[in-house]
Parts: sequence; structure tokens; C-alpha cells
Amino acid sequence: MSLSNNAHPHAAARPKRGFRFLYLIDAATLFGLMAAITTVRFGSDWPTYPTSHYAAGFTVATVLHLLSYYFGGLYEHEQRLSPPPLLPRATMLTLLAVGAAATVSLLSGRYLMPRGNLVILALTASLLVSLNRWLARQWRSRRFGHCRVLLLGNADDVTSAQRHLAESEPAVQVVGQFDSPDTPAELIAAVDQTAATDLLLLSSQTLEMIYPQPLTELESRQVGVYQRIAPSDTLLGLQRSRQIAGMPFVALRTHALPLCRLHFKRLMDLMYLLVLAPFAIVLLVAVGLYVRLRNGPGVIYRQQRVGMKGRPFVMWKFRTMNVDAERSGPKLATADDPRIVAGMGWLRRTRLDELPQLWNVLKGEMSLVGPRAERPALVANLERQIAGYGRRHDIPPGITGLAQTRGHYQTDAAYKLGHDLQYVVTWSPLLDWEIMAKSLVVMARGSGR
Repeated sequence: MSLSNNAHPHAAARPKRGFRFLYLIDAATLFGLMAAITTVRFGSDWPTYPTSHYAAGFTVATVLHLLSYYFGGLYEHEQRLSPPPLLPRATMLTLLAVGAAATVSLLSGRYLMPRGNLVILALTASLLVSLNRWLARQWRSRRFGHCRVLLLGNADDVTSAQRHLAESEPAVQVVGQFDSPDTPAELIAAVDQTAATDLLLLSSQTLEMIYPQPLTELESRQVGVYQRIAPSDTLLGLQRSRQIAGMPFVALRTHALPLCRLHFKRLMDLMYLLVLAPFAIVLLVAVGLYVRLRNGPGVIYRQQRVGMKGRPFVMWKFRTMNVDAERSGPKLATADDPRIVAGMGWLRRTRLDELPQLWNVLKGEMSLVGPRAERPALVANLERQIAGYGRRHDIPPGITGLAQTRGHYQTDAAYKLGHDLQYVVTWSPLLDWEIMAKSLVVMARGSGR
């Protein structure tokens, strides 16, 4: 182990929440750009509408751009070492925002600005937004100093990495090296001692000793952690990588879904509920009446489950078992469970017993799609047995999910976790649509459990 004690004076003062001032800078830039485009095209005598109409239109268009940039991740904390290029993503998100502005104009019959302005805005806004972020990066380097890198690997890997960094990234300072720390605490101490901003894992053997701890701790401190991609790693089909001094790395995060995408997922859930509400209400009433007639009082069964970030919540279901089904304690259901009331098995097979969970989705405790919500006792046991099990709680649990559509009831929890984590790291609206479509097929076949 070799460490440097030459800590940068600003190294401990890392930004905690990213560049939130960029909201205001982008808003002023976009609004000013729209006014400038209109002035260049028409001078001081703007056509057709009064100035107040244009001010309102520019404001709506600015909000649409900010929403596009937010949900696209442009306001998330950015790992400093070899960040991805700004312009391509800013251009794509700007085109989405301009398309949204054009759609609002067509649907409302009230143009936010002259149509030619939208074309010019699409070509110029992404350049200015990218410039804002480039300036923010420069300010961050001046305020907090250049990247300070701690290397983790054997002597040959470390020597090679040092040479590459010296040749291609002279501003990056190597502040220490580790062969193999004995404990997570030892690595955390090394980061504290050197005030490292980034950690490079140079061999695949180091991955096991860093996950889930101390990776979780490092992430909370906004220390960037990167795993070098070996030739054999390409067999895993990795799609995202970044070049650091000519070396291929993948950025590691314990929380794979950033906050902006969680908010977007929540927005999509609310939109789905709004569309489905007329059908869902009728179905809820019909099934509820059936359960009441067949099963007697106590139509809704409430049970504590583990939700996002490990927080408990009360999940709702239609009661399909005897009232005293768990008199002797909690017990997992089986395919031919004798506790199931006669005539209720088809509700479980078609998953119609889970319809009341739409209320949990509306409250934000669950999502339409996500990992299965489990009981606290079961979660505590699985977290002891399976490293990284808690990562499935990065997002709200779902009524249905990837593990439910690809796995089976008897599938081992470790394999189900693999499906859950795959969903977490690859989430997209398209994936949700695919899972919901497969769930409808499962319901139609009556093979839900």
C-alpha cells in the first residue's frame, strides 16, 4: 500500500447535490434565447400577438425544456473523471422539448412562438445548454480541484495505469495505490487519508471486496468508483463504458436508477392510473362484490411489506384465505394451499386479488411494475444470505415485475434478485410496457401463481 498525504485543501468540500444553480441559469438562457431569436427575426415590432402573449409562450417553452433536461438526467450529480460528452444528450433532449412545445401549440391552438423560431431554437438551445455545463465543470475544477485518483490493483496494473494517466490525463493526480485492502474500513480510511475523489479498480478480483460495502459508503460521499473492463468482461454484453486515459472502464453505482428517472417513473404511473381509472374502478367493484358474497366480511386483507429504501408499508389485497389463515404465524402460500377459500383460487391465479394495490400505487408506496414487495421477516433473512439483496429496494415495489414474468413461484430468491436488479439497471418505459403486456397474458392464462 502506498498513499500520499498531500491532500488538496478543497478536497473534503465536495458538492453535495450537484449544480442546482443550473436550473436558474438554463431558465434564463432559454428564455433570453427565445426573446433574442424573435428580436433578430422581427426587430422590436413582434408580429400578430402582444408582448404578454410571447412572454407566456416563452415561459411555457422554458418549463418544457427544463422538464426534458431534468428527466433526461442533465441535473443529476456527475462523476468527474472522464464525463460523457454533453452535446449529443443535450441535443436529443432539446429536440424532445421542442417537439413537446410544438405539440402543445397544435393541441391548444395557441402558438408559443412563431414556428420558425422553434426550428432555430432546436438548433441553438442545445449548444448554449452544453456551454452552461462546460462552464460549470470548469468552475467545479477551480472550486474543488482536479481529480485525485486512488488505484486498486496489483503492481503491474498500477504501473500501467499510472503511465496512461500521466500521458493522457496530466491534470489527474494519483494520490495512492492499494494491492488488496483487508477490510472495507481500510479502504475508506485510505480515501479519507488521501482525500481521493475517484477510485479505479484495475482487476476483476477487486469487485467482490467492494460490493456492497464500501461502495455504498463511497457513493454517499460522491467518490467516483470505476471498474476496468477486461477482455473477458465483454462477454457479458456491457453496453456503457467510458474511456479514462485510453483505458476502458465502467462506472459503478449502488443505486442504479437516478432520482430524475425515479420521478419520471412515478409520473408514468400516475398517467397510467388516470387512463385506467374507469376500467379499474368497475373491475374493483365487481371483484369486491364477488369476494364479499363468497368470502363474507373482511373483503380487504392488509399486510405489512417492505417498500422503497426498506421502509415498511401496508399493502392491500382482496382476501382469498380464511380469516384465521395465519393464526399460527406467517407462512408462505403454496400452489394448493388449504387455507384458500373455495372459489377464490382463480382470483390468485389471475392476480385479480392484487387489484387493491392500485391504491398503494396512487399513494406512491408501490409502482405498477417493480420488484415484488416482500414481508419484513423474509427480507431480513434474505439480506443476511444474499449480498446486495437490499439494492432491489432502490425503487418502489411493483404489482408485477420482471421476476414474476420470467421466473416461477419456486425460483430461488437469488435468481429472482438477478431479474430484479436487471430491471433496476435497465429500466425504461418500453420495458414496463413489455412486462405489463406479459402480465396480461399470464392473467388471461390463469397461471399467475
